[in-house]
Amino acid sequence: MWPTKAKDDTVLLNLFEESGRNVERASSLLRDLFAEYPERPELAREVLDCEHEGDRLTHEILSRLAEYGACALDPADVHALAGAVDDIVDHAEEAADQLGLYGVEAPMEQAQRMTDVLVDTAGHVAVSLRELRTGDDLAVQLVAIHRLEDEADRIVRSGVASLFAAGIDPMMVIRWKAIYDTLESAVDACETVANVLEGITLRRAAQRTLTVLPGPSSPLS
Repeated sequence: MWPTKAKDDTVLLNLFEESGRNVERASSLLRDLFAEYPERPELAREVLDCEHEGDRLTHEILSRLAEYGACALDPADVHALAGAVDDIVDHAEEAADQLGLYGVEAPMEQAQRMTDVLVDTAGHVAVSLRELRTGDDLAVQLVAIHRLEDEADRIVRSGVASLFAAGIDPMMVIRWKAIYDTLESAVDACETVANVLEGITLRRAAQRTLTVLPGPSSPLS
């Protein structure tokens, strides 16, 4: 378990955990939208609702940081973490909007695979944010997020290559390339969360080491 300061702001950490659950919900809704599009266009509205909820939570986190300080976390870490978590939902909402905006008739296979990867990555983000509150070891979650980000890169490369190989309308190539970029940005934002959490983990480990190191020896009389 990580050491915590007496003024540890459990409300702030609870808000991060709630943000993680919102990321999970937005990602799952986006996956369902891509899997069933265009049969359930109302799912795009639900993703938008998650985006609004993400904005609310981010505002609460930053407002609390400004008013009370940052508990056991560095203020810069709080700001970076809140922004990265919010970016995940923002990109998910953008991808949902692009389906209708670009007049997509049916999602491509690689795009659906990307939403599956996003759901998996978002799940690890949510667990990481819960473990940030409980003080558990984040290592397993962070390794998984990095692995999934690599997988997402491979899927995007494959998807973009297939666009050119299929010889479809150049305008559709441009539109699908934009959708792939947005989905990739959502997964990249998950990795940014992991990077911030890794920094927090390293600093907490250093603080823990300092608390157990013996003090300087007294000079001999």
